[in-house]
Amino acid sequence: MKLKLDNRVVLVTAGSKGIGLATAAGFQACGAKVAICGRSQDKLDAAAAQMPGCLALPGDVSKAEDIERVVAAVTEQFGGIDILVNNAGGPPPGLFADLADEDWDRAVELTLMSVIRATRLVLPHMRAQKWGRVINISSSGVKQPVPGLTLSNSIRMAVLGWAKTLANQVAADNVLVNTVCPGFTKTDRIAQVLEQQAAASGKSIDEVAAGLAAQIPMQRIGQPEEIANLAVFLGSEAASYITGTAIQVDGGSVQGF
Repeated sequence: MKLKLDNRVVLVTAGSKGIGLATAAGFQACGAKVAICGRSQDKLDAAAAQMPGCLALPGDVSKAEDIERVVAAVTEQFGGIDILVNNAGGPPPGLFADLADEDWDRAVELTLMSVIRATRLVLPHMRAQKWGRVINISSSGVKQPVPGLTLSNSIRMAVLGWAKTLANQVAADNVLVNTVCPGFTKTDRIAQVLEQQAAASGKSIDEVAAGLAAQIPMQRIGQPEEIANLAVFLGSEAASYITGTAIQVDGGSVQGF
């Protein structure tokens, strides 16, 4: 199977570490021209050093002006964006009773509006050339809520509804919109969740991690590269008849059909 990604231009938001970095590296390994953005210049520099030729741009996806600047810079450098990978760190853990309006507002800007704004900017180019891919990195929480992740479980469902609706609207232009739903994966995000659960239970982080892995049918937490593999496939020509889907990569954790 040939992915046919040579010279396709890919923007991966929050691409300086974790799943974003693994996804950017996966696309580049398949011949794509890759751009990433992130909030930390040090992490951007480290990521770019791993991917010669990568365009690494500072930017906070929760800020509209940063998204506009990043998309403009990638377009100027490469002539347009063929594949957009919408990725961002998830909103913080928290129980409903502990969340104020400000927490919800920040989570909406980070998780929902970042995706909407970036996609709005890249769609005209994709539709004009009759080829494009929008890939959203979400969470298995849209299939089975993750305890303690009230903001993420809620707002990611809004993104999923938007993505399915958009997929129907742009499919005739050969612009495909899909969602990747990672389960527990070795990232800074899972480290934060483990710390929260350890503090709440009185157990050590290692004990919580072992208990978590024991609940996964594959008996382990996933690696970022295992999530990236699906994202790269969905961005390729090999996935030319797949749109409007939400696919979990979770070691079998989600128990629904």
